[in-house]
Amino acid sequence: MFLAIVFLMSTVIFATCSCGEVNSKAEYKGDQISAQGLLSQNATKGEKNIIQTSNKSIRIMARNVTELKQIIQQRQQEMVQEIQGLNEKKQNVYQNQNRVRLAVHSLLAMENLSGGIGQNISKIAREFNNSVQATIKAEEKIQTRGRFIKFFFGGDSESAEKIEKEVQQNQRRIQKLKQLKEKCSEEVKTILQEQIQNMEQEQMRLQELSQEEKKNKGLFGWLWK
Repeated sequence: MFLAIVFLMSTVIFATCSCGEVNSKAEYKGDQISAQGLLSQNATKGEKNIIQTSNKSIRIMARNVTELKQIIQQRQQEMVQEIQGLNEKKQNVYQNQNRVRLAVHSLLAMENLSGGIGQNISKIAREFNNSVQATIKAEEKIQTRGRFIKFFFGGDSESAEKIEKEVQQNQRRIQKLKQLKEKCSEEVKTILQEQIQNMEQEQMRLQELSQEEKKNKGLFGWLWK
């Protein structure tokens, strides 16, 4: 009986310790940011810019511009590594859309550096994150569409429409970011402007992709025009 009680107590203690562990290679989920290097480096120092959320993923909040630049650079390196195992078509999709994914990461990390508008910027960043997930799926469908189907039936007009809709919404979000940018400090404004430009370039690319896909009617596609 005594041994059974000791065993049960040991199990409870082990489970409690295990639940308290933080994985230093947290995944990027929604607005929760990956934290490979900075987590292991700062967590031991008890830094408060690292926030553990209910789903155990990690979000890092930059405390100054220097740290923000480090966070952006690290995430950029992680994104390059993430796509290494993908096939060529998926790599192309992610290489293009990573500009927006990196911008989302940057906007979320700068929340504490943006004064009273930080939460507004983060809100737009989360909306962009949802949008980029949708456009990635749509672009993957376009890129993986078979040549035979394209030749006879043209492009994937449904996916093209989804991309075009997201682009229109994102253009409005970019305008809001430009307005908020003017209320930031000069250093933060410079970084935010760079991310806005990346977002704009990606929206232009997606718009062109959508238009080209809709133009491709195929051999028999003209029957449904």
